[in-house]
Amino acid sequence: MVAFYIMMFIMIPGFTQETSKKAQREKNRLEKQLGIDSLIKAKHFTFVATRAFPQGGNTVDLTTNSNFVKFSPDKIESYMPFFGRAYSIDYGGDGGIKFIAKPEEFNIVAKKEGKGYEINVSVPVTRDQFKLTLFVGIDGYATLTIISNQRSTISYYGETSKTEEPKGK
Repeated sequence: MVAFYIMMFIMIPGFTQETSKKAQREKNRLEKQLGIDSLIKAKHFTFVATRAFPQGGNTVDLTTNSNFVKFSPDKIESYMPFFGRAYSIDYGGDGGIKFIAKPEEFNIVAKKEGKGYEINVSVPVTRDQFKLTLFVGIDGYATLTIISNQRSTISYYGETSKTEEPKGK
């Protein structure tokens, strides 16, 4: 009988600790979802890729390569690596998808049942037109597909987060 009380005394704190950890994880998940919702609705956010999926090629790990696409209705800034076939690019270019331009189109569509967002952006740049489609899940993870007139289509997997303002502003 004493052993039973000792076991209950040991197990109850462990059980309450486990439920509080579960509640904390759920709270953190909800906070992240609300943060992603507010970022997307404000139309100011940044995508950073961890993997690239070139058309007809192997997956490329990007964790050691700096890259980003900063989204806003006034300006899209892209600094993404490119792996794939280029049909016509400027001589001496570095081969990446790098530009700063005002988008012609900037549409956000909420997916059904709160499953995330689809962002469609069309950006004209000198001698090319980029169509970016970003699917953002409620957890912030995202897939970006870039279609170009001058290059093969490429997709990236990564995470969406708040755009950091440059220091001094």
